Amino acid sequence: MGSDPFFHWYVGAWGAACAVALAMVLANPKAYSFTEPAYFRFLGAPWKLATFAVSGIGMTVVAPHTGDPTWDYYDAAFMSVLTFLTAPWTTGTLYLALRGKSGFRQAYVAACLWLFSACWSYDLYILLRDGEYPNTWLPNIPASSVLYCSAGLLWNLDWRPGRGATFSFQEDDWPRVAPVAGLGRIFWIALPFMAIGAASVLYFILP
Repeated sequence: MGSDPFFHWYVGAWGAACAVALAMVLANPKAYSFTEPAYFRFLGAPWKLATFAVSGIGMTVVAPHTGDPTWDYYDAAFMSVLTFLTAPWTTGTLYLALRGKSGFRQAYVAACLWLFSACWSYDLYILLRDGEYPNTWLPNIPASSVLYCSAGLLWNLDWRPGRGATFSFQEDDWPRVAPVAGLGRIFWIALPFMAIGAASVLYFILP
């Protein structure tokens, strides 16, 4: 981070934003459905765990070979885990907020979780590891956000009789809704979201 005052201000701003979000969740955890056991059952569908394992292991193994010195096994691993745990909830919550079906507090926590999982956790790790704020912090925001959003949409995919493929967050009882479909029924809908993740890996490793 050095002596650049901008980064002192920036880290302070997002650190304070995350602290406020954490305090809000701790003050009333029942207002945030990602704290409920039902959310982890929602994530525990076999196809979601399988696709997370493939993508997470793939990103972690490839990270040190991308030619980017800021990527290593550690940040690839913890960002993969954070994405799996938070992206389904944040994408669904922000969708509902845009529809007027989720409150400001939930939207605020979702936005902080999104940015921390996709960007700020990486920034903090590099700052602690190298003693300098990463030069890639700004382009990383949109690039990682595309992957993060794609993952959130992927792990919200489901299938409903009479409607076909849909997103779970469109159900009234989301995320307490029990998944109906295995990957076979939604494979062709899921494929573009999986392709975005695969393309991001191939971009770094192909000559």
